[in-house]
Amino acid sequence: MSEVLTTPLPAAGLLDRERTVAGPRFNRWLVPPAALAIHLCIGMAYGFSVFWLPMSKLLGNTDAALCTGMSFWGQLTTTSCNWSVPSVTHIFEIFIAFLGISAAIWGGWLEHAGPRKAGFIAALCWGGGLILGGLGVSMHQLWLVILGCGVLGGVGLGLGYISPVSTLIKWFPDRRGMATGFAIMGFGGGAMIGAPLAVALMKHFSATSPQGVAPTLMLMGALYIVIMSAGAFGFRVPPSDWKPSGWTPKEGGKAMITDHEVHLNKAWKTPQFWLVWGVLCLNVTAGIGVLSMASPMLQDVFGARLIGVDATATLSAAQKAAIVAAAGGLVGLISLFNSVGRLFWAALSDHIGRKATYYTFFILGIVLYASLPTLGHIGAAGLFVAVVCIIMTMYGGGFSTVPAYLADLFGTQMVGAIHGRLLTAWSVAGVAGPFLIAAIRQTQINAGVAHNLVYDRTLYILAGLLFVGFILNLLVRPVDPKYRMTAEELAQERALKHEDRVAGDALHAARGAFGIVGVLAWAAVGIPFLIGVFIALQKAAVLF
Repeated sequence: MSEVLTTPLPAAGLLDRERTVAGPRFNRWLVPPAALAIHLCIGMAYGFSVFWLPMSKLLGNTDAALCTGMSFWGQLTTTSCNWSVPSVTHIFEIFIAFLGISAAIWGGWLEHAGPRKAGFIAALCWGGGLILGGLGVSMHQLWLVILGCGVLGGVGLGLGYISPVSTLIKWFPDRRGMATGFAIMGFGGGAMIGAPLAVALMKHFSATSPQGVAPTLMLMGALYIVIMSAGAFGFRVPPSDWKPSGWTPKEGGKAMITDHEVHLNKAWKTPQFWLVWGVLCLNVTAGIGVLSMASPMLQDVFGARLIGVDATATLSAAQKAAIVAAAGGLVGLISLFNSVGRLFWAALSDHIGRKATYYTFFILGIVLYASLPTLGHIGAAGLFVAVVCIIMTMYGGGFSTVPAYLADLFGTQMVGAIHGRLLTAWSVAGVAGPFLIAAIRQTQINAGVAHNLVYDRTLYILAGLLFVGFILNLLVRPVDPKYRMTAEELAQERALKHEDRVAGDALHAARGAFGIVGVLAWAAVGIPFLIGVFIALQKAAVLF
């Protein structure tokens, strides 16, 4: 008898991927609420605008002669002048930039480290960034607010955004779109919960702190660390070769869905990667352009007609406030439709295919964007709002459908890392879309164009961008076999993930009942989300 010598492997740490392998009593429907817990927290990035005005009023009795016209660079370190609203809004741009950068840089690491470690680090970065930003507000140091909320928080956004993607796709090979749609729906809906909470907290703390901003940021940061950590520790990964009960992949299935794997290092060099990058970038550029200017656009286009008053009438202060409130109601609707669209379109893509879903975004989008100027001209405010809401569903749907699109093209082994690289398209679009619509609007105003007409040209340009996106999507084909991993490369990649240590029992793992744990997990994320929906609908009621 020969003796086989083995070197004992070190015990896996609590955050390591091999400690997250699912046991026989686990149910895969516990993974989406864990992902939602993270995405609902980082989704507050969309609601950060509630801080801009309070941040610009932190100091009283400032020296007008000293502060008027102070540059952004001067505002970074001043302790005697208030910050301007344009200066603090740079935080959002930095959010989005670092989201894409961090997802691209650490996407490969995340695949090997696993969702628990990545989710926990995301919690520390996002929540810790808000706490650091709160300290910056209390010290009145804008550079520290930007470093905390923008840079560190942006890294947390990137890691938190992509941490569940690969895991969800592996748990739901039969419903890839729906699974990622559940998680990414949370990012779209996080502001519906976080923004009202922030407003309430600032009001509560305003008696003891300027505008209540600093303690609100720090308390929300601490709360997000706890909630996101709970989500991270709720993650489980399936054993190698695990499949849902009763499901078998179709032999020679859809041409656009591969049963092979492509490595990250090769995926980003393929034409398909850059075509899908362009598809996402153009869809987001068009959508975020409307999103960034929705409220002022509604006020400019319809004005007094929003409250049933003749456009030429002289408005009272109360009527002007009613117009602003009506436009604010659109913002609430946008958040709701952005979020719900992420689940709807991603789930639909499981049935009609990812490529067909993007065809729908572009064809329907071109018609809707091009119709908005006409609806504005004839004063059809209700139809205008409805069209904007549909556009927002496709904006959100673009985000939630693209992870499944990538898994179809490149396989599931490294889809999280590939998705991370692709999110640089969001970083580009996050700057290009708002800049495009704002710059053209101002140019039109400077040229003497009436305010109700200043968006016409922009909306036609956005429709043109969608046509380019349609062409790019048309060109997407299955990946050339030369880019596929060899058996040796696949084995090496699985070794880096320690899949030999998390092999488990693929036949019997994760066959547990949904049970009371499942009910509690979904209630923990579902109840706050429904409260957010109720608040959004309340705000939108002023439109009708």
